[in-house]
Amino acid sequence: MLYTLATGLVSVVIGTYLLGSHRQVVMPAASESNGAKPWADTPLALIPTPAFLTNKTDMWTEGASHMCNLHNAIFRGYNSMYLQAPHVRDADKADFLGYCRTWSKFVRTHAEKEEGELFPDAERLLGEEVFKHTHEEHDAFIPALNEFHEYLESIKADASQLSAARMLELMAAFEKPFEAHFRSEIDTIAALAAHPNTPREGTPEAAAARSRFDAWGRRSVLTGGVTDVSMFFLFNLDRGHEGGRWSEWPEVPAALRWALTRTLGGWHAGWWRFASCDADGWPRELYALP
Repeated sequence: MLYTLATGLVSVVIGTYLLGSHRQVVMPAASESNGAKPWADTPLALIPTPAFLTNKTDMWTEGASHMCNLHNAIFRGYNSMYLQAPHVRDADKADFLGYCRTWSKFVRTHAEKEEGELFPDAERLLGEEVFKHTHEEHDAFIPALNEFHEYLESIKADASQLSAARMLELMAAFEKPFEAHFRSEIDTIAALAAHPNTPREGTPEAAAARSRFDAWGRRSVLTGGVTDVSMFFLFNLDRGHEGGRWSEWPEVPAALRWALTRTLGGWHAGWWRFASCDADGWPRELYALP
């Protein structure tokens, strides 16, 4: 009963707000890498949102910025795995493996949703193939990502076999094309604002296109799983990023967010010890670092 209620709540809340409109509230920035220990903004540097860089509010700038927030959560996940892997104690390997498997699932389902829904929908709207290079970027890193995924799956029954050296070797095989793609895709989407077939802002066509983009964003996270991928996203979403510009994105009421991360987050609570942010979305020291 509790599980059904909780999963229903997260579907409604994240499903309503994930890539929808947001209210920008500037709050004091939560410092990234503000201590002696490294944080999850390295080795992959976080991506500035197009909205932060340009202050534009058109459909594509907004959509690219929300996508950028999702990509940055994935980057923080990558960085937190990379930095902590050599320091995970044997007693914590099972939870760390669960955390890493969820990251892999997140990236794979995200790419599948792009290929199957987002790219075709956008190209139908614009009447032109605009994501050819993006498809090629996927092809450049997905095979090596799949090897990483297969390694993690092969040891899920015995986490004691987890080898930091092997894990980092596999991550290195896809890191560069993975990072390059996650950066360039934001620029590609934002640039569509200048496409001659982009619906004019304020028209029914633009409203319908926004709605389709928002729906894709909701499915991208929810399809992965509400007790794993959705929670991974929330536990790696820094509310202090860009001076707090996104502190209330997604627009989840504070009390409800508190309840979600402490109910659904509790199903795999040990996993989220390795996340970059706490249950309220603020940066914290990485658990396994000495």
